[in-house]
Amino acid sequence: MARGLRSEAGTVPSTTPARALIQARDLTKTYAMGDQTVHALRGVSLDIAEGEMVAIMGASGSGKSTLMNILGCLDQPSAGSYVLAGEPVQDMASDALASIRNRRIGFVFQQFNLLPRTSALENVELPMVYAGVPAAQRHQRARAALERVGLGQRTGHTPAELSGGQQQRVAIARALVNNPQLILADEPTGALDSQTSEDIMQLLTELNRQGMTVVLVTHEADIAAWARRTLVFKDGHIVEDTVREEASAAGPPQGARAPLGGSDPQSGGAWGP
Repeated sequence: MARGLRSEAGTVPSTTPARALIQARDLTKTYAMGDQTVHALRGVSLDIAEGEMVAIMGASGSGKSTLMNILGCLDQPSAGSYVLAGEPVQDMASDALASIRNRRIGFVFQQFNLLPRTSALENVELPMVYAGVPAAQRHQRARAALERVGLGQRTGHTPAELSGGQQQRVAIARALVNNPQLILADEPTGALDSQTSEDIMQLLTELNRQGMTVVLVTHEADIAAWARRTLVFKDGHIVEDTVREEASAAGPPQGARAPLGGSDPQSGGAWGP
């Protein structure tokens, strides 16, 4: 049974409709493989509202990763339209797409993609280095992002000194540091054990409760169950678009739940290693 998604006060979040952050219409994507044409997406249309948490599922080759690449402005559709936060992006040049990614989107991947000889703080600062943010402001914002994910006491640690779950939280802090409107998470728990996966999903769910739009790809039904809405892909089409009732929507298991900047992971508290 899906777990109840409730606010800190124990009340059901508002169901007031939000404006669409993502508007995709008739997206198609084809690739040439030798003399074969691969149809990765076949006329996909969807809206994702501000503040939604959406899981995307499907078998390998179903089109879910292709869609995520387009939503993340990492790739462009062969046809169709894509509007992100009111901006049509499907025909933008690569420099403009890079600017959109840096301003509006935070990425979380299965592999943490952290620089191994660089501290957690410096890893989180990287997007701001590329954006030309002054050093003092970078340090302040990176520390705040690490505090937000419960790693305020681990800013000087390198990835080798952190557990897998802690490394993924550094990656999430890095995704948050430019204050994006959208978090795209591609198999964010794929390299983690079940307990650490739950910790990371608690964190993503808490971010969503605070208003962040979260879209995640997963092949695990129990991970998808944390999202209120689930899209299932098959052969380049959306074959299911399911929204659970708010009272039975997914969320952390019953019992105590740490706040977003909860107990220190090293202490074995709610954000355990």
